[in-house]
Amino acid sequence: MESPQARKPGLNLPAGMSGSSLRLDTFSGSRSISNLSSPSNSKSSSCSDRFIPCRSSSRLHTFGLIEKASPVKEGANEAYSRLLKSELFGSDFGSPSPAGQASPMSPSKNMLRFKTDHSAPNSPFSPSILRQDSSLTSETSTPPKPTRKVPKTPHKVLDAPALQDDFYLNLVDWSSQNVLAVGLGTCVYLWSASNSKVTKLCDLGPHDGICSVQWTKEGSYISIGTSLGQVQVWDGTNCKKVRTMGGHQTRTGVLAWNSRILASGSRDRNILQHDMRVSNDYVSKLVGHKSEVCGLKWSTDDRELASGGNDNQLLVWNQHSQQPTLRLTEHTAAVKAIAWSPHQNGLLASGGGTADRCIRFWSTTNGHQLNCIDTGSQVCNLAWSTNVNELVSTHGYSQNQIMVWKYPSMTKVATLTGHTMRVLYLATSPDGQTIVTGAGDETLRFWNVFPSVKAPAPVKDTGLWSLGRTYIR
Repeated sequence: MESPQARKPGLNLPAGMSGSSLRLDTFSGSRSISNLSSPSNSKSSSCSDRFIPCRSSSRLHTFGLIEKASPVKEGANEAYSRLLKSELFGSDFGSPSPAGQASPMSPSKNMLRFKTDHSAPNSPFSPSILRQDSSLTSETSTPPKPTRKVPKTPHKVLDAPALQDDFYLNLVDWSSQNVLAVGLGTCVYLWSASNSKVTKLCDLGPHDGICSVQWTKEGSYISIGTSLGQVQVWDGTNCKKVRTMGGHQTRTGVLAWNSRILASGSRDRNILQHDMRVSNDYVSKLVGHKSEVCGLKWSTDDRELASGGNDNQLLVWNQHSQQPTLRLTEHTAAVKAIAWSPHQNGLLASGGGTADRCIRFWSTTNGHQLNCIDTGSQVCNLAWSTNVNELVSTHGYSQNQIMVWKYPSMTKVATLTGHTMRVLYLATSPDGQTIVTGAGDETLRFWNVFPSVKAPAPVKDTGLWSLGRTYIR
């Protein structure tokens, strides 16, 4: 084993030169950096084999280098070297890329890891500057996926005279057989989307009025709620009334079918369940709301019924109980807008009125609120897309807008405007691509908001139609 005395010095010197004779003398006019040894031992000291300058003013304590830092892509060495020289030796040796020029470096790689230095002025390469400098990220950042384009204007408009501006009514529904039902005053009109034919289904006369319409899932029969509290069932194909059922004391403003039961909600605060297979007017009465019932929706599996009321409550019922299984009271205004997700069992969305303005999401399995979004306007309707995991909401005071949302991120896909009054009515086409909205401005507007199951297929047809009176183009 070699002894310490026999080891050669770390620096190989030419013959005849000793370590003590090594000096870095400067030329005239330049600063001297030759006196590297300790002042107390200047005569006997020898220089080491490394040049270690004094950097007391360089603030090197404010940053550290990550081990094995590597450029993010080929060609980054020059930019990395420029940045490092600038931090080590000052701005004379390097400078940031001019604004607008792309640089191959990305701050997301954390090439320099900074510490906070409150006593020193901000460095031009401080983290806040790096985050805001588009020149350091423009080349390496991944461009965001383009948002699906939703047409900003309706592709068709129907004139709907006497369409009421009443938040608590439900006067528009679109059947699975592509027929739109609309309650106008004392009449119900049917509009065929396939041939634009308009048919008057019924006229209740001067002493009654239409408060709600709802098609069966098969699209052959339609139920009608009236101002006098009746529930009528009509054959939509032959325009014949099948039966009339009583039980409510005042107007029936909302209806909801499942496979065999028709639920009706009224201003008398009750929910009645009607079975078409029995002769009784109703088979059960659900009592739980303290004010008018204005929202009713069955879950996609027909096992649960959600109801909303002017008492700001959202209740969930099952088929075998006369008492609600869930009583959700977080809304601070009337709950008309209700929608069950077709993509996830037990996922329920609800919207509140003017004093609430929020869309809330619930798990009916445990009653937990999953999310709450303040929309800025009265929420009048909600509908989930069957083709993609998105939903649409319509609004009243004060912006009267239509909004399309992605779920669960709740990012906005589109905001549509055009109605001049509250967008109180909403229905979805059988193919799931088009929605129709109605308002007190006496128009029904058709919007292409959702893609098809395979690919988007926007309709470019435009025109102005009339419902209930002479056509206008």
